[in-house]
Amino acid sequence: MHFASSVLFCEEATFSREGVFNTHNAHMWALNNPHSTRPRAMQQRFTANVWAGIVGDSLLGPYILPPRLDSHKYLVFLQEVLPELLTDVPTPIRRRMWFQQDGAPSHYARHVREHLDRTFPNRWIGRGGPVAWSPRSPDLSPLDFFIWGAMKGLVYDTPVVSEMDLVARISIAAARIHEMPGVFEDVRQSMSRRCRACIHANGRNFEHFL
Repeated sequence: MHFASSVLFCEEATFSREGVFNTHNAHMWALNNPHSTRPRAMQQRFTANVWAGIVGDSLLGPYILPPRLDSHKYLVFLQEVLPELLTDVPTPIRRRMWFQQDGAPSHYARHVREHLDRTFPNRWIGRGGPVAWSPRSPDLSPLDFFIWGAMKGLVYDTPVVSEMDLVARISIAAARIHEMPGVFEDVRQSMSRRCRACIHANGRNFEHFL
């Protein structure tokens, strides 16, 4: 079995009301004054701080985190929320599972690392862990190179109207991705190619080789 199938890759991302908007694609041409308006900024702004994970053929979450995630809140998430999210992951995968996280400040706190040492002894990947994770390498994380982009493409297909609407769309987008045939195997194959390309490039930028 592919080693990546046993790794729980984790990441956080921020979703806003505006999403991704390209003003260069928002022009309107007409012979006469069309009296049209174009929104430039929303009066009510909101964001959602979202955690998601991928292990084997399971997409965990999305889970809405506190807006400002410090190490204490992150530790509560690891202790109380993550075990619940893992209940649907097959037992054989959970028994041999590795945990991966990036080097965010909230992840690097001593009490967080001590918890990971107890929960995943010699089986976690990240800053200060038994196995280091390459810093500033979103092109190696399946959440960064696929999941977040796919989710945001679905979430922002039409304008978001409220914070509840945004959260609902995030959940629906995750469910749709989970149902895509063969998506997890495709992600693993893509990660293998990316790792080989990274080695070939001696750790430098490599996406132009893919």
